[in-house]
Amino acid sequence: MGRSGTPAAEHTAAIRERLAQLDLDALQRRSEDAERELYNLGITFTVYSDKDAIDRILPFDVIPRILSREDWAHLEAGVIQRVTTINLFLADVYGPQHALKDGIVPAELVLGNSNFQEAMIGVKVAHGAYANICGIDVVRDDAGKFMVLEDNARTPSGVSYVLENRNMMLRAFPDLTTDISIRPVDNYGPKLQEAMVEIAPTEVADPQVVLLSPGTYNSAYFEHIFLAREMGVPLVEGRDLVVENDRVYMKTTGGLERVHTIYRRLNDDFLDPEVFRPDSTLGVPGLMRALRAGNVAIANSVGTGVADDKAVYAYMPRLIKYYLQQEPILDNVQTFICREQEALSYTLDNLDKLVVKPVAESGGYGITVGPKASKEELEVCRANLLKDPSNYISQPTIQLSVCPTLVEGEVEPRHVDLRPFAITGKSTWVLPGGLTRVALRRGSLVVNSSQGGGSKDTWVLG
Repeated sequence: MGRSGTPAAEHTAAIRERLAQLDLDALQRRSEDAERELYNLGITFTVYSDKDAIDRILPFDVIPRILSREDWAHLEAGVIQRVTTINLFLADVYGPQHALKDGIVPAELVLGNSNFQEAMIGVKVAHGAYANICGIDVVRDDAGKFMVLEDNARTPSGVSYVLENRNMMLRAFPDLTTDISIRPVDNYGPKLQEAMVEIAPTEVADPQVVLLSPGTYNSAYFEHIFLAREMGVPLVEGRDLVVENDRVYMKTTGGLERVHTIYRRLNDDFLDPEVFRPDSTLGVPGLMRALRAGNVAIANSVGTGVADDKAVYAYMPRLIKYYLQQEPILDNVQTFICREQEALSYTLDNLDKLVVKPVAESGGYGITVGPKASKEELEVCRANLLKDPSNYISQPTIQLSVCPTLVEGEVEPRHVDLRPFAITGKSTWVLPGGLTRVALRRGSLVVNSSQGGGSKDTWVLG
């Protein structure tokens, strides 16, 4: 709540006083009740590397993270600027490619990128909204400055935790929340549904929206069920859809029913075996034909991964200036692109001080945190960098801001980040707050759920 080394902020005073009245045992009891309830509700994610435990709950910390109205206004404006730029960049990349021709971003970084999808060249999307759901990961340094750590423009997950964490807090801590104005988060489903209707083919009066899931074995399957319910739309798998005459239909007990917008939680590779992986059984043959014919909208659009690539990320501040003629509201974390010789040399010389990340991985996999790494880990990292430098970026280790967190019956500071979620149809709306992820291991900077992190409710004061 207070930035490290500075007094706690005024806007948290009322909540700090209320928390102080609860003894630690009571706090711990309520915390255990909350976690049990999350598990019973089935609010889990899957850890694939752990043979013993398929489903785990995302550990939930009961001490909320509180953002002032001013901080949120700054963050919201920065996220909207960022998402606007991502969409302009995608429209450009799959259209005239001005930014590549003008040398703002190296052409080979985009055209040679595994997430660049040639099948999307020349495909028009409604309102220029390619990335309809974005999760922008933001960190705060020890001086209190917010910065973007990475962009998630493919199939960002985690919003179900934001909504369920809030429900949990309202149930478990009614005494904390009374008479405090907290911006609500329960309109996310309707807002998402509204955007899905806005991007549907224009001639349709009452578009049918569906959520396409890879199925029960996906790590975020709980979230797929949750969001379909929040939006009031059918949850389908590839086998439930069929393409005829370049139109998409859903198989129902009453026959085929036309589908106009697909919110897909499935990676590009698996979407359409006619165009991408021929062995995919998760997708829908002919889906890209229907998209190109303008008969269906897909959210997020195909090929958005080229905009959230960790190497392209480094060029975002330049792209903001290029497309919007504005200074970035939220800066990037300083980034060294190892495909560039100077950056590679600097990274190799300072491995023990830097965080080295593979460009294409997500979920915190493959990251080497220099100051925490062993000699052996640094040597493996060095060998990987020399073998394939263009697959890596490096960044200085940021002293992430901390929040008070209940850990094993004690309240201790733990590092946090924030993922605000933005929905884009005709315009962009940002869910007030977002997913605060917390590194539960003492001293750890890695907040990813797959790497042992947890989450908190994020309160934006009204």
